[in-house]
Amino acid sequence: VYGLPELNRQQIRSAQNIANPGCFATAIQLGLLPLAKAGLLTDIYTTGITGSTGAGQSLSATSHFSWRANNIQAYKTLTHQHLDEIGESLLQLQPLNDVDLSFVPWRGDFTRGIFISSTLHCDLSIEELNLLYTEFYAGHPFTQLSKDPIFMKQVVNTNKAVIQLEKAGSKLVVHSALDNLLKGACGQAVQNMNLLFGFDETTGLKLKANYF
Repeated sequence: VYGLPELNRQQIRSAQNIANPGCFATAIQLGLLPLAKAGLLTDIYTTGITGSTGAGQSLSATSHFSWRANNIQAYKTLTHQHLDEIGESLLQLQPLNDVDLSFVPWRGDFTRGIFISSTLHCDLSIEELNLLYTEFYAGHPFTQLSKDPIFMKQVVNTNKAVIQLEKAGSKLVVHSALDNLLKGACGQAVQNMNLLFGFDETTGLKLKANYF
């Protein structure tokens, strides 16, 4: 079972094996799932920036602090490995339309966190969209919609994901942010473990952000 609780919570509870989602994949999907369920996804243009811990433990030239500091770089443009799992999840909710997602990831000059902005066409009003997202994530303790501008420090050191919507004419921008080491990795694994073994979903994950 694909272990994104906001998508597959009930299947996770009875799973034998759980595939923990990737960090970019989680951040992008949480921003798009309510639109997919409503059949509103069209061509999507996404940019996202991640910290140095997103590169894993292996040493590389671009993971060194001396390279990262005061620096930024696009990488794996339109070919990121998380695109396949994102596509599978979106098709699960919107099976009749093949969604074209163009994704440009960025390396940032910080340690933890991911910030995503996805742009697409949508004719719904911002009020209708906020209601759509609020209803979709009702009962999901770690994913929250904000009507105020979001920023990464809100989520670093937590298992939360925050989402904000902005509209200009028929263009919708969905911003989402999370900690790539928690909701984007081990925190989500603990969340899945809690569901699998019948614990409260938030057990061990009531963490406070660095910024409060």
